[in-house]
Amino acid sequence: MNYGIVDFVHRFIKEHVKPGDICIDATAGNGYDTKFLCELVGTSGEVIGMDIQEIAIKNTKKRLSENALLDRAKLVLDSHTEMGNYAEKNSVSCIVFNLGYLPGGDHNLATKAENSIEAMKIALELLKKDGLLSVTIYSGKDSGFEERDKVLEWLKTLDSKKFLVIMSQYYNRPNHPPIPVQIVKLTEVD
Repeated sequence: MNYGIVDFVHRFIKEHVKPGDICIDATAGNGYDTKFLCELVGTSGEVIGMDIQEIAIKNTKKRLSENALLDRAKLVLDSHTEMGNYAEKNSVSCIVFNLGYLPGGDHNLATKAENSIEAMKIALELLKKDGLLSVTIYSGKDSGFEERDKVLEWLKTLDSKKFLVIMSQYYNRPNHPPIPVQIVKLTEVD
C-alpha cells in the first residue's frame, strides 16, 4: 500500500465521486487529479479543470489525451476564484485544490491565501450536500507558510453544523510535509 500524499487524498476522493458526477480540479497543474476525477465520473460525468497558467492547461490536456479522457473534461484557463462561472450552486460532487506552486514550474507563481480562501468559499457554495472539498496544502521550501497558516485559521471558522473539516498530518516526517484537508458539506447552503 502506498501512503504518499496523492494516494492518500485519492482514496478519500474515491469514496465521494460516482459516475455521472460533476467535479472541479481548481488547480489543474500537471493534470494528475483531473485525470483521476475523469476516470471516476465516467462517460456520463464532467470534470472542469482550471488553472491560471497556460503550461498547466497544456500539460493537463496532454495527460488526458494520452489516456483517452479528454472528452470528459472542460479545461479552463482562468483563476479558481472564477469557478462559479462554470458550475451551478449545489451541483458539484468534488472540488480539488493543491495549494503551492506548479511542480516543476516557477515558484513565484504560487497560490496566495487571499485568493485561495476566496475560491474555497465559492467552492463550498458549488458543492452539493455530502460533496467533498479536498485541499492539499504544500508549504515547504521557499513558499506557502503564510498561506498555510491563513487557510488553516479560516478552516476553523467554518460552521460545524454545515461542514465537517478533517485535517491530517504526516506527523513524523521532516521538512514541512503536505497537509491534506477534507471538507464535507453537510447541508445545502443558500
